[in-house]
Amino acid sequence: MTTYTLNLKVFWSLAGCVLAALLLLFISSPPDGAESGPDGCRGQALWLAWLTKLALALAILALLLGFCSSRGRSSRRGSPESSARVASSKRELLEDFYKRHIRLSPHVLGHSKAHVAKLVGELVRAGRLEVPTESSLAFRGDFVQIGSSYEEHKVGHPDCFDILVPLRLPRGLRLEPRGGCGPGLEDASLCVLETPRRSEWTRKHKTFTEAFLSLDPSGTAYRLTPEAVLRWFYMAATRCLSTVRYPFERRCSLGLSLSEDRVLLQLTPRSDYVCCHISMVVRLVPALPLGDGAYWVAAGQSSPGALWTAYLPRQEQKLLGWLKGRLPVSSCHLKCLQLAKALRDLSGSALGSQGAAEWRAVLSSYSLKTAWLRLLLATPSEAWEERHLLERLEDLLRSVRDCLHHRSLGHLFMGGDGSLLPDFLAVPKPIKSSAPSNLWAGFSPADLDLVAARLAYSWTHLHRLIRLGRPQRASQGGRVPCKHMDAEGLDGSGQQT
Repeated sequence: MTTYTLNLKVFWSLAGCVLAALLLLFISSPPDGAESGPDGCRGQALWLAWLTKLALALAILALLLGFCSSRGRSSRRGSPESSARVASSKRELLEDFYKRHIRLSPHVLGHSKAHVAKLVGELVRAGRLEVPTESSLAFRGDFVQIGSSYEEHKVGHPDCFDILVPLRLPRGLRLEPRGGCGPGLEDASLCVLETPRRSEWTRKHKTFTEAFLSLDPSGTAYRLTPEAVLRWFYMAATRCLSTVRYPFERRCSLGLSLSEDRVLLQLTPRSDYVCCHISMVVRLVPALPLGDGAYWVAAGQSSPGALWTAYLPRQEQKLLGWLKGRLPVSSCHLKCLQLAKALRDLSGSALGSQGAAEWRAVLSSYSLKTAWLRLLLATPSEAWEERHLLERLEDLLRSVRDCLHHRSLGHLFMGGDGSLLPDFLAVPKPIKSSAPSNLWAGFSPADLDLVAARLAYSWTHLHRLIRLGRPQRASQGGRVPCKHMDAEGLDGSGQQT
């Protein structure tokens, strides 16, 4: 719905002209009955006419004074001092919001990460000890910690962790990535993993072929099916969890579930060992090694077909470490990304279920992180000092809107602007030679325009959004006060004060 506002300059100008014209008409024309009738009536009419003219003159003077004062207020509103006051107010609001709802407790984060690492480490070691057949998938025995909880830009409580679990392919099986700019694939980061043409291995290992592979449309090669790998991984993780759960269940109850393209390990605390009684969810992601610290992971149900996508956690972690060494000690870069994600969550909470899902899909955490990394690489390090937080957050949201208007957000490592990246980052050959990848390739221009408009509206009405909105918490289950909260400046609800 379009909203119209009154233009005060035009209003006062028109009102003044109309009243001035009326005054001239009254002055130029004699009052009715001024030339006829008794002397008393004629004098009374003259006095009434002059009083009317005087009232009109005073009204015009009041309108002119109102017009001048409105111009003065508008000029003061646009003055540097007024802009500084508005920026200071928004900065104070963001700082208060960050302290109350976004900032992580180092104590809670450290305990949570340690507990998750111990449990997942035991689970993958149990999987490695299983003796697999020669033509079967197997745990490699290690895991890779990824995501915002480990990169220090998690919002709110550290109640969700992402873990890559590398798998070992059967001996002798070779898989080659196909796709990228191929028919039917809009995103160059998506591919299928195929066996070589006329592979002898698939004919010798019928059991594995029937369980995990499917024929390509031409009928000459086999493709690794993500759904089959995920089902095997879920059953293998269930067996491993049953062997290691006893010592952990004295402190928390454990549960394993299959959700879309992830296996979710749920931890519900029974004692204060899991700090502050935070229920945690660990997303276990099966991954196939690609080389140089890169992996193939399932593309998810939103991408139909036997599609995989490359993930480069080692390169991203090296890049973050390198950037951290270049930035000032009091850098606001992590706080900037946290506030951007919190603003996205607040604005999405006011939408319906379908609108919120589309909003979150476009402004995913990985999309925001990609735009944030591009801004970090293109901005001088001294510009990220704490005092420039508001300017950098505005820059980040503006760059996201610009990318939305251009319908493109390039992957940082796949066909992106190589001049932004430092030379020491080694990228596997299949990734380095891939075509440019657009993270928003699967979205319609209309959806991207709506998200851009909503993002601009959210920033303009930030005060109202923060005051009326409630931060969304991903953790489940109740919480009780923790004995360590007083030292961290927390209240009993787990929110930072």
